[in-house]
Amino acid sequence: MPPSAPEFWARRGALSLLLTPLGCLYDAAGTARRALVHAYRAPVPVICVGNLVAGGAGKTPIVADLARRLTARGVAVHILSRGYGGTLPGPVRVDPDRHDAAAVGDEPLMLARGTPTWVARDRAAGARAAAAAGAQAILMDDGLQNPTLAKDLSLVALDGGYGFGNRRVIPAGPLRETIAHGLARADAVVMLGDDQTGAAPLLDATPVLHAEPRPAEANLAGKALVVFAGIGRPQKFFEHFAKVGARVVAARGFPDHHPYTGNELTALAATAAEVGAALITTEKDWVRLAPSWRMRIRYLPLTIAWQDETAIERLLDRVLKQTAHG
Repeated sequence: MPPSAPEFWARRGALSLLLTPLGCLYDAAGTARRALVHAYRAPVPVICVGNLVAGGAGKTPIVADLARRLTARGVAVHILSRGYGGTLPGPVRVDPDRHDAAAVGDEPLMLARGTPTWVARDRAAGARAAAAAGAQAILMDDGLQNPTLAKDLSLVALDGGYGFGNRRVIPAGPLRETIAHGLARADAVVMLGDDQTGAAPLLDATPVLHAEPRPAEANLAGKALVVFAGIGRPQKFFEHFAKVGARVVAARGFPDHHPYTGNELTALAATAAEVGAALITTEKDWVRLAPSWRMRIRYLPLTIAWQDETAIERLLDRVLKQTAHG
């Protein structure tokens, strides 16, 4: 569960029940908006990776993986994001050498290091800008609930360790909309890790693709580390270090998108120095750091390992062929 999210979102209780009517209103408002808004149809395929819960579900690593797959096919793919946490409304193409996380958000800044990436609060305007700049496909990082841009393929990222929380809608729970409403617009669910909450039966007839975030080769075997992360579920990130044979001597979690202060980083560096350990974080956290701190702190890159790679490739085949003949 995201550390900034209310604890009661993980289970049902009196407070959750009390807030349920407000959750119904929230869901109704979203449904009405989607019914009233006319979606812009981009001239190129639009693939959306979203989620149904507030907080991290692991969608950004999926976006990066799909971008690599499309690029390997020779498709000029551009990523489109709202730019959560950034000040620029866009549309603007992210330049890692010119922009920082305060301007464009941490996830777009991270993604732009490998793939052309745009931030735009107006997703339709962002899609127009990307297409005009030569995009042959648009990959949306989040936006499943945004009705302004028509999607040709919609994937729902689902963290197997958190599932749908208490299965109630904001503010009674973590859901952005009801499970039924969200899945009705989804082509498939990407289950990240094992289903530990019994979410699978709720997916009904929606196809499920199984995947696992895994650390890329980082040469960390036997090394002492002080790790920190400001993401949806820091503990999930911390668990990766055992897989690479590292020794974690201290770990600290922060809220998602946390803006680190100099005092916080100095304290972390002091802890690492006391025990002779190296400082390491996520790539998303690393791009939020000042350049002087990036020189002192490394990050652990994550990749997506698909249980059945042919399943995701078939979905990409379908959407590219459909739009080519549409």
